[in-house]
Amino acid sequence: MDLTQLSCEDFLSQLASKAPAPGGGGAAALVGAAGVALGNMVGNLTTGKKKYAAVEEEILALNARAEALRKRLEALVQADADAFTPLAAAYGLPRETPEQQARKAAVLAEALDGACAVPLDIMDACCEGIRLAADYAEKGSVLALSDAGCAALFCKAALQASALNVAINTKLMTDRAHAAALDEKAARMLAEYLPLADEVYQSVASRLRA
Repeated sequence: MDLTQLSCEDFLSQLASKAPAPGGGGAAALVGAAGVALGNMVGNLTTGKKKYAAVEEEILALNARAEALRKRLEALVQADADAFTPLAAAYGLPRETPEQQARKAAVLAEALDGACAVPLDIMDACCEGIRLAADYAEKGSVLALSDAGCAALFCKAALQASALNVAINTKLMTDRAHAAALDEKAARMLAEYLPLADEVYQSVASRLRA
């Protein structure tokens, strides 16, 4: 089942059910995609307006990036579900003999690595989404300023949620050096982009109150 083809109602129903997917990772990718789409909306409400003619080309370039990024995040909704399948299968492998134990450990290590790769990819995409939101807030139509702020907040939430999905998998890795490297990669993105998202929000909120 392609999760991206579900209606909003069906997706949320599936998310609320006992089904292993979609879960937090897929939901994070969807929230990130929604944030990017909001930014894209700001851009589309800006183009073609005389008042913003000076930034028209820049906004068009932002729109092209946003459209590609939204599609990337949409694909990651399904990718997260697909990554869980081999992980669930690995946990179900027998481990009665030393050979079975060794095989299970190897398969589990590979599956955990794959399960970390998707949320790290979602994090990377959300970082770009926050950058886009910052640009839209600065250059886009003031009539859609609040939407640029929402875009930053959605991408921030998805970034943090994806970091939790990295952490839950690295915690189970027996290769602690590899786990630490993945955790550090996630931490670097959080350290750089959470303050930027907060900065966008504070800037938007201040301008709306002015």
